[in-house]
Amino acid sequence: MSRLLVVGGTSFVGRHAVYQAVDAGHDVTVFHRGHTNPDMLAGRIDHRLGDRATGDYSSLDIDETWDAVLDVSAYVPRHVHQLADALAARSGHYVHVSSISAYDDTARITLDEDSPLWPDLTEHTEDVTGQTYGPLKAMCERAGHERFGEAMSIVRPTYVCGPHDATDRFTYWARRMAAGGDVAATSLDAPLQIVDARDLGAFLVTCAESAADGPFDGVGVFAPVREMLIAITPADVAVRLVEVDRATLDAVGVGLPLIEPEAELPELKTRPGRRAKAAGLAERSVAETADATRAWDAERGSPPLKVGPTAEQEADLLRRQLDV
Repeated sequence: MSRLLVVGGTSFVGRHAVYQAVDAGHDVTVFHRGHTNPDMLAGRIDHRLGDRATGDYSSLDIDETWDAVLDVSAYVPRHVHQLADALAARSGHYVHVSSISAYDDTARITLDEDSPLWPDLTEHTEDVTGQTYGPLKAMCERAGHERFGEAMSIVRPTYVCGPHDATDRFTYWARRMAAGGDVAATSLDAPLQIVDARDLGAFLVTCAESAADGPFDGVGVFAPVREMLIAITPADVAVRLVEVDRATLDAVGVGLPLIEPEAELPELKTRPGRRAKAAGLAERSVAETADATRAWDAERGSPPLKVGPTAEQEADLLRRQLDV
C-alpha cells in the first residue's frame, strides 16, 4: 500500500483515479475545493480543502509525506510551482495530467510523445482560452520538470469521455444515438479518438505505482466518426446519419460536440499511444463507454445538456440539409 495525494480528485478523471486507487488498497488523500462531491468515499479517504486559484494549500502544511502525487488540475504554471512549494519535497513520484493540446503545430506530423510542445507564451496570462490552453499546458509540464525533477510521469489525454463528464460532449452523442431516427452529424469520414475516463484514471494510478518515467499519450479508441457513432448506438435502435455541412451548422448557429466540420487537422485527435499501452493503459470499447455514460446520465436524471443542438435545432438542421 502506498500513500497517494490526488490534487483535484472529486469531479471526473481525478474521481475515477481516486476510486481505482482505493480499490487497489492505497491510502488516498484528496486535495480539493469542496465544491464537488465533498463527501465522496467518506471515511475511506482523507479530504483536504484548499483552492489553487487563490493559492491556499494550507491544509497540506502538515508534517507528512506521500509516495506519489497525482496532479489532475494544473492549468497554469503557478499551480505547479505553488504545489511544489506546499509539499516542500515531502512527496515522491509526480504524475502530471497534461493534454495532447500541449503539442505545437508541427506535432501534427510526427505524432509521438517526442513531438515538440508549444513554446512559452511571450506575455504572462492565466486566462485559459482556446488559444492559450495548449501553451499553458506545455508550460505546466516544464514547471513540473523544474520542480519535481526529470523523473516524472506526464500523461497527455485526448478527449476524455465516460461517466461523470461535466462537459456533456460525449454524453450528447450517447443520448442522441439511443434516441434513434435521423441524426444530424458532420465529418463522418474523419477520424475521432477518445479515451475512457476510467481507463485513464487507472493508468494514472499505474504510473504512480510504477514511478513510470516520461510522457505518455493518454489515448484510446480510434475510428472514423461514422463508425464510432454506429458503435455507440444500442443494437435495437435504428438510426440514419445525415451529414450536415458547415454552412448549414452556421445558418442554424449550432455546433456538434467533439466533431469539427470538415475535421480540420484531425491528426491531433489520432495518436497511436503505443508508449502508454505498453506501460499499462487499457482500452475498453466505445460501446462500453457509451453504455456506462447512458447509465450515469439516467442516474442523474437526464438533465438538459450543456452542449449540442436542441431537438428543435436538430430538426432545423435536418430540414435544411435534406431540403424537405
